[in-house]
Amino acid sequence: MAPLLGLAGAANAHAELVRHCVASACKALPAENVTLWTALDHAHPLFIELREAFGVALSAQPEGDLGARVRYALNSTPGPAMLMGSDCPSITSALITTCAQQLARFDVVLLPAEDGGYGFVGTRQDYPALFEDIPWGTKSVLTTTKQRIGQLGLSAAYPATIWDVDRPEDWQRWKSAPVPV
Repeated sequence: MAPLLGLAGAANAHAELVRHCVASACKALPAENVTLWTALDHAHPLFIELREAFGVALSAQPEGDLGARVRYALNSTPGPAMLMGSDCPSITSALITTCAQQLARFDVVLLPAEDGGYGFVGTRQDYPALFEDIPWGTKSVLTTTKQRIGQLGLSAAYPATIWDVDRPEDWQRWKSAPVPV
């Protein structure tokens, strides 16, 4: 994003995406069921703003690779849980609601991303091997995860394909036709 927007612009773009995703989550779910997992200091003005505006909880991401952090977040509360990327403005509140409904019938719910990954995952319980040895950040993330779901004998739903904002052209896509909350 920095090549298109500069460093300050990229930071502002990230803040805009986080605000949008938190708003979508809080429209779909009670705010007390929404946690913003942060890698930065909770005293950051953006996080304070979101906590005050929506009533969401703030939690620090643990150490480890993406798989370890995803698994930790999904297992931070009992029962089914869902996690979405803050760079996924195409995930609307209606889509979150659909995923929650699907999670009542399937072990895993994923929203595949156009780039070969996924921007949303929900699980009914802890499946430790589901997030181990995944080639995070590659075009093989979804394929590998689907194979793992099969190896573990889990049922899965894939309600929609989404897009995320990783590159300048993704940001332009978002700005040209913002997705509703």
